Amino acid sequence: MYRIQTLNKISPAGLALLEKNRFIVGNEVEDPDGILVRSADMQNFTFSPSLRAVARAGVGVNNIPIDRCSESGIVVFNTPGANANAVKELAVCSLLLASRNILGGAEWVQEQAKQGVDLVSAVEKGKSAFVGPEISGKTLGVLGLGAVGVQVANIATKLGMTVYGYDPFLSVESALRIARAVNRAMDLNTIFKNCDYITLHMPLTPETKGMINAESIQMMKPHVRILNLARSELVVDDDIIPALESGRVASYITDFPNNKIALAKNVVAIPHLGASSPESEENCAVMAVQQLKDYLENGNIQNSVNLPNVSMDRSGAVRIGIIHRNVPNMLASIMTVLSAEDINVENMMNHSKRNYAYTLLDVNNRVHDRLIDEIRAIGGVLRVRVLR
Repeated sequence: MYRIQTLNKISPAGLALLEKNRFIVGNEVEDPDGILVRSADMQNFTFSPSLRAVARAGVGVNNIPIDRCSESGIVVFNTPGANANAVKELAVCSLLLASRNILGGAEWVQEQAKQGVDLVSAVEKGKSAFVGPEISGKTLGVLGLGAVGVQVANIATKLGMTVYGYDPFLSVESALRIARAVNRAMDLNTIFKNCDYITLHMPLTPETKGMINAESIQMMKPHVRILNLARSELVVDDDIIPALESGRVASYITDFPNNKIALAKNVVAIPHLGASSPESEENCAVMAVQQLKDYLENGNIQNSVNLPNVSMDRSGAVRIGIIHRNVPNMLASIMTVLSAEDINVENMMNHSKRNYAYTLLDVNNRVHDRLIDEIRAIGGVLRVRVLR
């Protein structure tokens, strides 16, 4: 039986995949083999020695101590693309909110009604205060062409916009999904100098933190409209607020409100609704559970943020999964131990990701505890699992 602890409410569609005869699931589960989490803060979480994997039902993993997990041989999964459609739809909505003062106009109508004003005549006189430009014919810059950014770029072309996309780490998969009408920008300056609208869909890294700041805003077209549905820290609040006050930035839509930015001029602050749809929550839960289950039962890794993708069909009586540092001679050391015990390897796969690597071995011989202890004793080995 595998023990799964849930740190947040997880969609029943995902939990239904965990068969009751093989999994014990709940928020009170102790000594878990796996953890399912959404937004719960795990930075100071105490890891049980039994913990093998953490699956985040969502994309961002800022709430999970990745480095500590890696050093403990704990695989961390996320669910890229599972909530992409929900965020794409909110991005389209945000484009319109950034252009047409819909919220301001709706609030004005309600205020007039509360005062008993005849709205039929009042709206004809007052509507000019809420005029805004159409997005058709304008230029949109999409920063980040991952699962969400590609969809936003593609649909914007259907809305009549000229679209530039920028992503220095564009994957082959994303490249194949980009519409031919999307222009590839090779640097940020191309986006800043040419775009009427800029939408952020990049991960938060040391390189991207604060990328929208006083210097980059100065490079942008006057009256640019900026959308941030990715991460709060991509934008420096203290720099964009004076730009909003002066009108250099015409409007700012953010899905990450705080007390400072929410009260700034020409800001629409949304309460983190990017992935808040029943469909998105279900998709993320199903994907997270599938990945966690496949790792616990088969040792396969897909969509890990700290370890490489390694997945293969079973071909032996016993499977050995080894998480280790990405250092020279590791495979030779492992094979030396196996050869000394006359262990025949039927199938094998090894991949690395930055400082860590994962080796999956299928063998047809019985594996005894002493052999596993010898593998664990190899310098740089972080965790060894045996699956029968």
